[in-house]
Amino acid sequence: MPQDQYEVIVVDDGSEDGTADVARAYGARVLTQEHLGPAAARNAGAKLARTDIIVFTDADCEPAPDFLERILEPFDAPIVSGARGVYRTQQESLVARFVQLEYEERYQRIARVEQEEGGVDALDTSYAAYRRDVFLKAGGFDTRYRHAAGEDHELSFRLAREGRIFRFAPGAVVYHWHVESVRKYARRKFRIGYWKAFLSKQHPEYALHDSHTPPTLKLQILVAALLSLTLLGWPFWPALRWIALALGLAFLLSAISLFKLIYRRDRRVLIIALPMLLIRAYASGLGFFWGLVNGPAGAAHKTPVLHTGPQ
Repeated sequence: MPQDQYEVIVVDDGSEDGTADVARAYGARVLTQEHLGPAAARNAGAKLARTDIIVFTDADCEPAPDFLERILEPFDAPIVSGARGVYRTQQESLVARFVQLEYEERYQRIARVEQEEGGVDALDTSYAAYRRDVFLKAGGFDTRYRHAAGEDHELSFRLAREGRIFRFAPGAVVYHWHVESVRKYARRKFRIGYWKAFLSKQHPEYALHDSHTPPTLKLQILVAALLSLTLLGWPFWPALRWIALALGLAFLLSAISLFKLIYRRDRRVLIIALPMLLIRAYASGLGFFWGLVNGPAGAAHKTPVLHTGPQ
């Protein structure tokens, strides 16, 4: 896309690594603010934008050369208010490759939901676009989300509930740096689970069904919790071993579609697939439980403090 047809806005959310200077050197419009989190930073950038359509990506993403063209294609239809793209990765670690295949499973689901329901309801800000007037009228992202874990879906759920139409643009690619260690993977899933609890309180109608989350993930979280309880009770009631066996089998059966996808796309990842799924289920479930009992539901919105400076 010719450079005179778009503008690049970088919001520096209190970084200390020289990001703002580098962005200015490349000609971007730069806005600096104290560290308020990604939701507040994106809201500030959207207010500064001068175009009818705003496109979001993140600091750990590299858009493909044709990303803008592809993410804008759905907006040829006036009824479309937003669109989402896809992740790709060039990493070699097994954990990162597993994460990518998790996303590939989600993208298959998103494509099916769009075909069946005429649209999608969950936009990820790593590769999302909105009509600016729709975004601003909605008030932008909920700034109570101080981490990148749910604020994007909260906004798209809110707008979908109003009848806004979103499209899936699988040709709109950004290259993402996935986590590469099991520890970081577990921490990320815990954090997402924590904020999912907050999200489910705001939008309970999406707790059981949305276009982004595979139903098998929710089933695996439940099965993993029940399996833990049966294993704890096994020494006192040996008959529980049969229930534990049935639950273990149910967990495996729920993962067959992902196992098939991994087998077709990247067979080496099968080595870690089952333990990673167990980690995902336990970390997500524990995070969700902690969010339910200790979540930020009463937190107040915080208004971004914008500092004027060279643009």
